[in-house]
Amino acid sequence: MLRVTLLFLITTTLSIAADKPLYVFDNGAGRGELSMEEQTQLAKRTGYAGIFYAMPKNTPEFLAAHKSAGLRLLGIYTGMNVSDAKPGYDPALPAAIEQLKGTKAIIGFNVNGKAANGDDLAVPTLREVADMAAKAGLRVAIYPHYGMHVARLEDALRIIAKVQRPNVGLVFNLCHWLRSGDEPNLDLRLKQAAPHMYLATISGSEHDGDWDRLIQPLDKGTYDVKGFVRKMEKVGYQGPVLLQCYNIKGDREQNLHASMKAWRGFWKQER
Repeated sequence: MLRVTLLFLITTTLSIAADKPLYVFDNGAGRGELSMEEQTQLAKRTGYAGIFYAMPKNTPEFLAAHKSAGLRLLGIYTGMNVSDAKPGYDPALPAAIEQLKGTKAIIGFNVNGKAANGDDLAVPTLREVADMAAKAGLRVAIYPHYGMHVARLEDALRIIAKVQRPNVGLVFNLCHWLRSGDEPNLDLRLKQAAPHMYLATISGSEHDGDWDRLIQPLDKGTYDVKGFVRKMEKVGYQGPVLLQCYNIKGDREQNLHASMKAWRGFWKQER
């Protein structure tokens, strides 16, 4: 009987991992400290489906490490700065997009800086990136980031409307959205964002505060992340979910295990 119970639990856990995959940002997988192979092996060992990487310049190595580990490279994170003298995308991005052709990777794109004409500067660049991505069968997800030109979901939606490309959407970043003080409007924001959501990021969190409160392992914090995920599902979101780990202290592997255990716990009652 014990053996049957254990087999059921193992099968259930594997089923949850397959049906409800969770990805991890490279800031939780050892960016700058572990080799790419070590990062993918860590992600695999702790149950994650793949990694989302900052910067496009090492894309072939990212792809090779994921293939070796049997994981999916979720995407790369890049952007532009409207405060630059000549705003534009990373020179390494066109090659990265070509290298990602056919992988369905997501190009996460932030719009940093401050400029009164920031939209006018950002839109042509995003159109160019979107057109390159479309030729490779990829999508571009605008990444609202607190303190940047595109800081809020409303900013991302405004830019999407101006860019007018079918492969441009957005990321719903839980920590950045909470930092913007928009918590009372969750239902409205999800409804507005749902048709355009390509990616969602989550973390354990309090309801407000600085990053040390808004980005924690998934088993920490008082904010109802499970409820947030359920609400995303209710508005029809079925895309990837990414664990944000920026500046989380403590043992990296233990934190990843704890977050994965919490994630799987979100779904166990359905089994």
